[in-house]
Amino acid sequence: MQRILVTGGAGFLGSFMCERLVAEGHDVICLDNFFTSQKTNVAHLLGKPNFELIRHDITLPIFLEVDQVYNMGCPAAPGHYQYNPIKTMKTSVMGAINMLGLAKRCGARILQASTSEVYGDPEEHPQTEAYRGNVNPIGPRACYDEGKRAAETLFMDYHRMNKVDVRIVRIFNTYGPRMHPYDGRVVSNFIRQALLNEDITIFGDGQQTRSFCFRDDLVDAIIRMMNNTDGFVGPVNIGNQGEFTIRELAELVIELTGSKSQLIQQPLPADDPTRRKPDITLATKHLGWTPTTPLRDGLAKTIEWFQSIDLNDYRPPTPNYV
Repeated sequence: MQRILVTGGAGFLGSFMCERLVAEGHDVICLDNFFTSQKTNVAHLLGKPNFELIRHDITLPIFLEVDQVYNMGCPAAPGHYQYNPIKTMKTSVMGAINMLGLAKRCGARILQASTSEVYGDPEEHPQTEAYRGNVNPIGPRACYDEGKRAAETLFMDYHRMNKVDVRIVRIFNTYGPRMHPYDGRVVSNFIRQALLNEDITIFGDGQQTRSFCFRDDLVDAIIRMMNNTDGFVGPVNIGNQGEFTIRELAELVIELTGSKSQLIQQPLPADDPTRRKPDITLATKHLGWTPTTPLRDGLAKTIEWFQSIDLNDYRPPTPNYV
């Protein structure tokens, strides 16, 4: 049994991470400031003797005694991180400093949930971990892209200078139950609009591509990365290699929901990547991991969850959603 801290633990991915770790018998502390997450995501865990929930912002120090830290805390959807870009950068950078300091003091292993956004609008396809990226440092997405890049720098410097036991994963597009209906991500947007029979908004011509990884597959890979024993610290790409256009995704959502929605086009946002697909050779080699959930099956499970909730229980966390 490990004592494990999960920052952002009430979020879409963090809550499922907490659920998995609690089920495995670990003593889990969930840390969240509830900027974009929901208490309902972890309500079913509150009665468990090995689960604890703390409202806290990781831009501020906290003193806990733990064996492992999953640093998952940061707004991850464009509408969220662009709503308060300075706060987003602080969360990535100061949050990393505070969690690394905690890990150093405790002798804990710490994992950074980084992102495929460190590659920017990539000129290499598919993206390998050796690719250094094509990021606009002064664009509207830079608060997230550069914040995560800076966090990776901090992790590696703490590892080299202070011998902190670190792990870095780069998460590609992920979807599944507990996505916030108004987070502005393409999957949640399309499903919500389709279930309401509203027009489905496609930015650009819809030919830009993404690779969508189901939540369960992704969390499995992250836990494997945390517990790997061959000295591999990463970074490692975690994602699904199946590549789909945004238009194909929209058409599949309409098919699976039986929606009457029509597709409408809007201008492509600034610095939006045109292609995104991970090379997962390192994940397969070091973690023995490949995703197993086809997009159709994962979307069906996600749609079923969206149908089970009351959208009136969720508020748009920011004004920047569509």
